[in-house]
Amino acid sequence: MLSNYILLQASGSGSFLQSWGLIIILFVVFYFFMIRPQQKRQKEIRKFRESLAKGDNVVTAGGIHGKIVDTNPNDTYLLLEIASGVRIRIDKGSVYPSAAEASQAAEQNNNK
Repeated sequence: MLSNYILLQASGSGSFLQSWGLIIILFVVFYFFMIRPQQKRQKEIRKFRESLAKGDNVVTAGGIHGKIVDTNPNDTYLLLEIASGVRIRIDKGSVYPSAAEASQAAEQNNNK
């Protein structure tokens, strides 16, 4: 009985190192499957917003589809035409590429 107790105490230090190794492995997996793809996606959206120009079709975060009528590189707002003669002023941060343009951009990236 005493020998079993001594053996259990001796093997305890190895399990401590194994648990730390497991934690490190889980963090690395979490980084490559969750954090890194999100950072890449945010970088692509930032590039898209910086490249917005007059005449581009976009979708707002609220789901409004429209065409950019006016943009000012120093300003954070866009003038968006959502119907003939109907224009709204929106924040650049709420703009996403239209579904057609997003699929074309994805195909171009996959072909490279």
